[in-house]
This record gives sequence, C-alpha cells and structure tokens, in this order.
Amino acid sequence: MRSVTGTGLVVAALAATLAALLFPIWSFAGRPGSGGDVDTQTVATSFGPLSALDRDFVNRVRLAGLWELPAGQQAQQRGTVPAVREAGDHLVDGHAALDRHVREVAAQLGLALPGRPNAQQRQWLTELSAARGAAYDRRFANILRLAHGKVFTLVAQVRATTRNSLVRGLADDANRTVLDHISMLERTGFVDFDAIAEDAATSSPPPSPSAPPPSLDAAPATSPAPVTPSPTYSLPPPATPPATATGAPEPAESSGDRRQHP
Repeated sequence: MRSVTGTGLVVAALAATLAALLFPIWSFAGRPGSGGDVDTQTVATSFGPLSALDRDFVNRVRLAGLWELPAGQQAQQRGTVPAVREAGDHLVDGHAALDRHVREVAAQLGLALPGRPNAQQRQWLTELSAARGAAYDRRFANILRLAHGKVFTLVAQVRATTRNSLVRGLADDANRTVLDHISMLERTGFVDFDAIAEDAATSSPPPSPSAPPPSLDAAPATSPAPVTPSPTYSLPPPATPPATATGAPEPAESSGDRRQHP
C-alpha cells in the first residue's frame, strides 16, 4: 500500500513540475501581441529587426503611390493654372520613383504589397474627377496637402525608431519626396492653412490612412453635381509576389518616369 502511495506521489510531483514548465509557454503564446500573433511582432531580417510599424509604413508608402500618382496625372491635364500642373508633375515623378523603391524593399523583405488604392483613396480620386475649373484646383491642392501632412508625421516617427536599414533608407526617400510635394502644393496658393491647423488640432495621432479630410469647401446651395466616373490613369505595376532573397527582378518603370525634375 505504501509502495502504491509513493508511486502516486512521484507521478503527481512529475505532473506538477511539467505543468509548471509548460504554463509560461502556453500563457505567453496566448497573449495578444505574443509570438502566437506574428503580425504584431518584430521579426529578424538580414537588414535588421522589422517591426509592425515598419511593415505598416512600407504598406502605406505603396498605397500613397497608388492614388497620388494618378492624382498627379489628372492634375497635369486638368489644372487651370501652371502651379497646379507643376505640382502634378512633381507628384508623378516623385511617386513613380518612390514606388519603385518600395517594391524593391518589399521584395527584399518578403512583404506582400497592395495592388490598388484603399476605399478612402478611391473616394478622393472620384471627388477630384467630379470637380472642374478653379474648384478642381482648390480640391486638388487641399486634399493632397492634408494627405501629405499626415504621411509626413508617420515618416518622421518611422525614421526615428526603425532599426531596419532598408526601412530607414525608404523613410529617407519618402521624407524628401513628401516634403517636395508639400512645398509644391503650397506654392499653388490654394492651400487652406486654417483648415489644416484645425485638422491637426482635432485629429488624434497617429492618423489612419483611411481617415477622410475635413470639408474644405462650403456646402453648395443646390444639389451636388452627379459624380462622373474617374478617368483611367496608369497605375504603378501590381505588387510582385514576396521574395525570400535579394536580387528581385527590376520592376517595369511607371509612365511617370518620362519627366524628371532636379
């Protein structure tokens, strides 16, 4: 009887020890943001740690090009003053080059990229397509200036915190491009700085890429004009499948590369 009891105690002790060892592992794996949820974690790469913020930044750079490049092409054609058309030139050239860069970075890091603008960005393009004349110039300058201001904040945050050399280089490139576009949009003379200040005061950082800008024009006294379909503009090539090693093939150049600015 004593032998059976002693064996039982040994088995119970072993079971308790095993449970004590396994519980921390199980508990950690079950927590939000733990190793069980890879998307929220920093992962090791040959270029340095890649954080969730880094991956989100790469994704947003691609999304920015997918709608701002067509918006720039539209401004080249529809702007009623030279300053708006010139801002469109800078948008096309800047995002064509930046889109090539982000696709190279994504291929080296094995990241999938979106192939079309998100719902809010498509709405902005539709809104711009419905505008004409001086109203188009104002809408273009203000929508794009607000969007670039929000991206500028994210670029600064990523540049200050990333430990990944590829993301750091992309942030440097994005910083130069976004600052150039902000300057060109402000040179149009159509930017409503009061609306930008109000948006900055009421927005809760960090801004969502799908957050719509505040209304920049007074509501029309009559029913709004029907929205016309957005014309077709050439977009950057679709995202390539993720690559696990460097040396991804050079993607085709966008039509925006035909024009270059110093």
